[in-house]
Amino acid sequence: MLAQSGSSPKTRGLSSTPVWVMLSSQTFMKPTLQIASARTPDGELLALFQHDADFSIKVNRQELMTSRAHESELELARLGCQRLLSQQKPTVLIGGLGMGFTLRQALDLLQPGATVVVSELIADVVTWNRTFLGELNQHPLRDPRVVLKIGDVTDLIRKSAQTFDAIMLDVDNGPEALTSAGNDRLYSQTGIETCMRALHAKGCLSIWSGAIDHAFERRLRQAQLCFRRFHVSAYKGGKARSRCIWVIAHTPTSLPPEK
Repeated sequence: MLAQSGSSPKTRGLSSTPVWVMLSSQTFMKPTLQIASARTPDGELLALFQHDADFSIKVNRQELMTSRAHESELELARLGCQRLLSQQKPTVLIGGLGMGFTLRQALDLLQPGATVVVSELIADVVTWNRTFLGELNQHPLRDPRVVLKIGDVTDLIRKSAQTFDAIMLDVDNGPEALTSAGNDRLYSQTGIETCMRALHAKGCLSIWSGAIDHAFERRLRQAQLCFRRFHVSAYKGGKARSRCIWVIAHTPTSLPPEK
């Protein structure tokens, strides 16, 4: 989701006008409701919608994420935490809370002694996870292993030299920023180097993306980093692997095996 700098926007409250979809003169679908909204640091409208038991978050009416399609968010945690499963006290960073799916999966995979730092830019997104979205993932923010940081994940990473065993970034739409123009700082040559310095020697950086970005991969090669690109489905059991996750490390032995 969001994890880059900016002032905390204010929730604008419930929408008073539900959107009804008429199937016939006698039959109606349940309405899609805008139940909360906020502003991104760039001033764009970020809104939370609910339709029956499903939720979606949109930026300027463009869908950013939906609770129906979260398999790739789970896979981000699986790939990022794969080599940490037996470690008793790993420390990991998740950049971008979203709807809490990556956090929930990481908590389920890691040992009771783990520390999971979550950095989220927009305070309202945290509020949504504690209220409207909490039941989706059994309220992961209540887990005592979670350390919540509201603010710029780039600043947090810059101040955290050799701190994390894994960093998992789900910020905007990947290297091509969608909701905050400043997020490209994470994926620049300097941003990548900063992320790698925040890792322990055998740590890995995992990045979620909505699409392949060959320019980003060229920057990884220029930095002489090892990486693997995994194509994953948005839906559990889905055949179309439309999402992309890079896992990046200093040495190939720190990477998960190819699938």
